[in-house]
Amino acid sequence: MRIVILTGAGISAESGMGTFRDKGGLWENPDLMKLATPEGFAADPAAVHAWYNMRRAKVRSCQPNAAHVALAALQQDPRAEVTLVTQNVDDLHERAGSHDVIHMHGTHLRALCVDCGARWPAPSQMTVDTRCACGGAARPDVVWFGEVPYHMDRVGAALTQADLFVAIGTSGVVYPAAGFVRVARQAGADTLEINLAPSERATEFARSAFGPATQTVPAWVAEVLA
Repeated sequence: MRIVILTGAGISAESGMGTFRDKGGLWENPDLMKLATPEGFAADPAAVHAWYNMRRAKVRSCQPNAAHVALAALQQDPRAEVTLVTQNVDDLHERAGSHDVIHMHGTHLRALCVDCGARWPAPSQMTVDTRCACGGAARPDVVWFGEVPYHMDRVGAALTQADLFVAIGTSGVVYPAAGFVRVARQAGADTLEINLAPSERATEFARSAFGPATQTVPAWVAEVLA
């Protein structure tokens, strides 16, 4: 079975990572929007680096939870061909044992040169003095508002070949990820939403399971592997 899984902030919430669009989420603070645009970085790179240094430390302090571990087990099982796509910029999937994770929004843990596009592991603290070997300024290797998510060709190809598309812990608000369920359905795939509560796209899924990710995801994986 070919399975495409999309994960969002909800899968990492129980590991201590904050969500973005739920009530009380990070994007309810309008000042934070300035920290997630190329224009904001150009205007005040020190403030942007300070924010991402904090988020990077938060990522490193958190541990994978049972949902991450269950998906890693599913991906490692030879009976399933799993493409794991995440909107998250943490590395909790990898630390749980998943491999070849498609980070469509990049990751806090890598730096990106604004001049030559080179990427390298981010130090724990990045500043305006953090530079690429070419001399260019460094920024976090994350996709900001107004930028194109990474690896969309690869994700699109996987969706058109999937037998099952599963969205876990995602709001269903942000495109292009919000449109993945429609692409999968048009290609003939079964669709499943696993979430704490129904998302903005809940009615577009054929099936659903609601509750904490640490309970619903392991239960679903056990069902698949039974």
